[in-house]
Amino acid sequence: MRVLFICTHNSARSQMAEAFVNALSKEWKAESAGTEPSEVNPYAIRVMEEIGISMEGHRSKSIEEFRGREFDLVVTVCDHARETCPFFPGKRYLHKGFEDPSQIEGSEEEILEGFRRIRDEIREWVEEKFL
Repeated sequence: MRVLFICTHNSARSQMAEAFVNALSKEWKAESAGTEPSEVNPYAIRVMEEIGISMEGHRSKSIEEFRGREFDLVVTVCDHARETCPFFPGKRYLHKGFEDPSQIEGSEEEILEGFRRIRDEIREWVEEKFL
């Protein structure tokens, strides 16, 4: 079973969802992409490493890289991507919006706490849907 997670920048939420599915599920293979790809957020990498999940080799990818490929499930994880994402061949579509951790402001510790909270929300959702 193949799942594609899509968000705007493919920098945090979709990257973490991809990493969780690939680390925890035996049935699903995940990939991720963005409608406006940028770079993988270093805070996302850091908070995933804190719980033993490496995002080594992850890079921000455009949805264009996945044109013509079919997925069992396509998931948008932010409202902007849901509104702007072109059609992807998939057997099912799902939207599950998560707060954008890159918008969190404050001290480094406050930013990390925000990334951890969103990471944990994504993990809980992934465990419900994919395990």
